[in-house]
Amino acid sequence: MQWNENIAKSMRKRDVYLLFLLYVLTGCSTSRQSVSDRERAPKREFRGTWIQTVFQGEYKDMTPNQMREDFIRKLDYLQECGINAVIFQVRPEADAFYKSELEPWSRFYTGVQGVAPEGDFDLMEFLIEECHQRNMEFHAWLNPYRAGYVGSTEFAESHIIRKYPGRFVKYNGQILFDPGQPQNRRFICQVVKDIVSRYDVDAIHMDDYFYPYPVAGEPFPDNKSFERYGKGNGYTEKTRDDWRRENVNLLISELNVTIKETKPWVRFGISPFGIYRNKKNTADGSGSDTNGLQNYDDLYADVLYWLDQRWIDYNIPQLYWEMGHKAADYTTLVQWWNNHTKGVHLYIGQDVDRTMKREQLGDKIKYERKLPHINGNCFWPANEILWNNKGIADSLKQNYHRYPALLPAYTTMYDRKPEAVDDLMFEKRKDGLYIKWKTAQNNEYVSSASYFVVYCFHKKEKMDMDNPANILKITKKPSCLIPYSEFGNEKHTLRFVVTAVDRYHNESKGKRIKVKL
Repeated sequence: MQWNENIAKSMRKRDVYLLFLLYVLTGCSTSRQSVSDRERAPKREFRGTWIQTVFQGEYKDMTPNQMREDFIRKLDYLQECGINAVIFQVRPEADAFYKSELEPWSRFYTGVQGVAPEGDFDLMEFLIEECHQRNMEFHAWLNPYRAGYVGSTEFAESHIIRKYPGRFVKYNGQILFDPGQPQNRRFICQVVKDIVSRYDVDAIHMDDYFYPYPVAGEPFPDNKSFERYGKGNGYTEKTRDDWRRENVNLLISELNVTIKETKPWVRFGISPFGIYRNKKNTADGSGSDTNGLQNYDDLYADVLYWLDQRWIDYNIPQLYWEMGHKAADYTTLVQWWNNHTKGVHLYIGQDVDRTMKREQLGDKIKYERKLPHINGNCFWPANEILWNNKGIADSLKQNYHRYPALLPAYTTMYDRKPEAVDDLMFEKRKDGLYIKWKTAQNNEYVSSASYFVVYCFHKKEKMDMDNPANILKITKKPSCLIPYSEFGNEKHTLRFVVTAVDRYHNESKGKRIKVKL
């Protein structure tokens, strides 16, 4: 606690002592949240991280048991760092880190595309279960158009390119689905529907790879599809860029419908390149004051239009630059995206290594938390946290993720609160205080409880449920055991409040109980 010296000097020593004693003893933990803590730790915040699999060679040499142990270690550590959402790359190049009848097992998973892991070990299924046990979300990350790389990808007989080679093009060493062919959109939607219908994912996620990053002097080879599907629908050579943008628009729109018709609570998120358009390239000056590659003009990704249409549920622009960057200043871009959310959840993609090298983690997070429309961060990549690059894990644990956080509620998708828990009871056991409650819990019912939040307050303390320091536990189970050491050695009366939270992260009214220790 920060004391004002002038006030403290004017108080009698006894008053200072009593105030300090009250501060120490009020509540369930040894430290409560001060004003500065509140600025650093909101109750609701997306705290995600990306785990990539493309060109990661570690998995192919692991047995299923080794992989289980490795990911349990990683998830435990990420949980300690306050991470509440994992974005895992399940489809790096039209293949799978899960059991699929549509696409082959990934070469980055087993070493050879199409070769199954030992016992058909389904890594995605395992990770979903482990994430949910820790009350972390699992977002299935797919690259929509990438199919492989010239000279390095050996396609399995079951890969779609073997059956329909004419639906693919080569560009800058990559083998890609041609975005101009409608049958490719239908296939990608089929893949997504298969994942959403069979797996308990919380979201489908796509990054910045739509049309590929352009290479000077190498035009994208879509003449055949443009002749058939572009000119046939009224587009001209002068409007080919508009046709390309419309191809991506149709993919995003159709994916949104596919997801929502399959499971309405599953979200659809995009992490686009960090610059939408440069101001100098817009007639009305609506772009950002930057000078770099553009989503709209270069990748044909009209992200603002998707936000306008509410085709995506969250947006994570990849703002991988530093504060003060000459061409793409981080602060300029954060402000620009904050002003263009269109009512859709906005999180910020952070490059861990670049941020930590410049010692800007604290400045970036504190600055974002002051802006009204930014609701969290996603860290690239997870390995940098796991390696504790320049102390990032320590900083998250001790400072910026010191208290737990609920994910922001997706009220535009569903805005009704779940039913409150009932029959809240407690039992004093030798190993701690056991609290349990009754609830209607069913993951297939949107308004049902998905998890629960347990708050703790001293008898005379204000019951501030917006203060994350008062969160004692977040749990999937309708019960929890709290060791007596959590409450200190003093004999006092505590009040507990339990709430239910649905899959959209809407929180119910609290149910209270008083316990005298």
